[in-house]
Amino acid sequence: MDSLRDPDRKPTHPGEALREDVLPELGMTQTEFARRLGVSRLTVSELLHERRRVTPEMAVRLGRLLGTSAESWLAMQNAVDLWQIRQAEVIDVEPLDAA
Repeated sequence: MDSLRDPDRKPTHPGEALREDVLPELGMTQTEFARRLGVSRLTVSELLHERRRVTPEMAVRLGRLLGTSAESWLAMQNAVDLWQIRQAEVIDVEPLDAA
């Protein structure tokens, strides 16, 4: 199934979703969010400012805290990672002939 998302548009980073949607909805500070996740405030700050990736461990923490699935957070991160790699066009691999 093809995605309806514009392939030229960068996918939403999980940190942006947390910063723009989740934390305001919860009325929670970064410090409180970090405490509840069991991570440092610096870790949360870097994630919210898109300088840190969502790891599988962080995805599980987010899922447990927010009542969501770890897979949804990882899928968001994977979409961003793949988009960035495709934009860089640094992978020089010749495809197999479709014989």
